[in-house]
Amino acid sequence: QVQLVESGGGWAQPGGSLRLSCAASGNIIGIPPMGWYRQAPGKQRELVAIIVGIDGTTYADSVKGRVTIARGNAKNTVNLQINNLKPEDTAVYYCNLDYRSWGGPNYWGQGTQVTVSS
Repeated sequence: QVQLVESGGGWAQPGGSLRLSCAASGNIIGIPPMGWYRQAPGKQRELVAIIVGIDGTTYADSVKGRVTIARGNAKNTVNLQINNLKPEDTAVYYCNLDYRSWGGPNYWGQGTQVTVSS
């Protein structure tokens, strides 16, 4: 089993920045693909960014240029830096660890709320 714990959400003004962190623990094998997804009220969960290997990254078009995903200095952590926040970034952000490409399970964190408003 794998547990994912997110932190760093909160409130920010438009144009501000937030840094989300995800710490994975449990039966971690190798350097698993990890990512961040978000779900706004009334909308489906959507990809924000994923990281494969040490630094292979993919970003949603809606956040390109504003978001950076990176492995943390602590083992099995992944951080998401969001700059120039917009009200449409308001959502619950979920950390994901996905072993499906390796024939394994897919794990989700509990989510952390990000609210962007003036």
